[in-house]
Amino acid sequence: MPEIKGCTSFRKAETKSRREFMKIGALGMGGLSLPSLLQAEQAAGIKKSHKAVIMIYMAGAPPHQDMYDLKMNAPADIRGEFKPINTNVPGIQISEHLPKLASIMDKLVPLRSVYGSPSGDHDSFICYTGRTVKNQPQGGWPSLGSSISKILGSSNNSVPPFIGLAPTAGHPPYGSPGHPGYLGIANAAFRPSGPVKDNMVLDSIKSSQLTDRRSLLSSFDAMRRDLDSRGSIDAMDSISLQALEILTSSKLMDALDLSKEPSSVREKFGKGDSKNYGDGAPRNIEHFLMARRLIEAGARVVTLNFGRWDFHSNNFSECKNTHFPMFDHAMHCLISDLHQRGLDKDVAVVAWGEFGRTPRINKDAGRDHWPQVGGALLAGGGFRTGQVIGSTDRDGGSIATRPIHFGEVHASLYQHFGINPHTTALKDHAGRPHYLVDEWNALPELV
Repeated sequence: MPEIKGCTSFRKAETKSRREFMKIGALGMGGLSLPSLLQAEQAAGIKKSHKAVIMIYMAGAPPHQDMYDLKMNAPADIRGEFKPINTNVPGIQISEHLPKLASIMDKLVPLRSVYGSPSGDHDSFICYTGRTVKNQPQGGWPSLGSSISKILGSSNNSVPPFIGLAPTAGHPPYGSPGHPGYLGIANAAFRPSGPVKDNMVLDSIKSSQLTDRRSLLSSFDAMRRDLDSRGSIDAMDSISLQALEILTSSKLMDALDLSKEPSSVREKFGKGDSKNYGDGAPRNIEHFLMARRLIEAGARVVTLNFGRWDFHSNNFSECKNTHFPMFDHAMHCLISDLHQRGLDKDVAVVAWGEFGRTPRINKDAGRDHWPQVGGALLAGGGFRTGQVIGSTDRDGGSIATRPIHFGEVHASLYQHFGINPHTTALKDHAGRPHYLVDEWNALPELV
């Protein structure tokens, strides 16, 4: 039975010392210390807005030339089986197996010339940080979500600013939500779909009661009344009190509860497959809907991991039958939903993997690792959409025009938050300040 560590029974709250009570405030939600997070938010002194990012990590790296950059003039052992189709933007074509995305291309930006992975090793690190794993400062580079957590906090104190919908995967980087690096556990992702899900429930309350938030809240209310009667709440500092407010609020749990979404919306999104695909991530379409709900509730960055795209064999059957249809549907639903709700300017979406795939198809009908160039898809954020940025050569193996480094996309996302990544610095464990990106600038084409 899941439990919140350090609290065996809220019915025995009167026996708990202040030290034990503070353990509740810290929660240990995937390393997220609520008092520390709130302290960082308070110290930042930055006026809150509700800009946000949803980042979809396509674990294992999808085949860019079979999605957004088909090469019909290349030899058969390069161009593959798929054909391009027109989109609703004249002159832009994408794969025939992404028809729903083709129908909303005016709301999208395919990137056809992404590069930056130094070795072609499977790792989500570059997607989440915009940097490589080499020459890291003490503590390691933080992910976008952790940096935003440190700088801005959430727009609602009842909801963590950085949430990762990443279940544990057989290959650990495939299950990473993005690590906090030198920013520490106070800025780690809250992971309701990961290992921490076993620590989200009180052991003194049966699971059947947890379906009724009133039972949980009444338990908290009883504890608060008792503490207040003894003057304990007055003795707590404001940060710890805010942590208590998060625990007693139903806002986060409500956002995670998809049953509160209208049935018509739930049916439109569908479920997908919640089981991990091999040693990768699930193809869970409900996570796309949950990401939007978490953003609406106050989170600033939500990451979700989708599928396992490492198709060294059977690339075309895997894409056509197991991954493209679900991804096409999920992204179409999410982007359309954001526009319908008027969130398209406030919420930026990026979907990508760690590198591209080889131009030449191997003997097993697969494509291998190709760090020279890959692809990505952007949407929302008030970006200038309905355009393609970058191009590759006839074989899709080399960049022809407009190279786009992962760091440039990250610079664009920070700019979306109103943060200048070249003047905003965060300190590592040695006290040395580091700017949010290296030399990379935001993509001017998006403005």
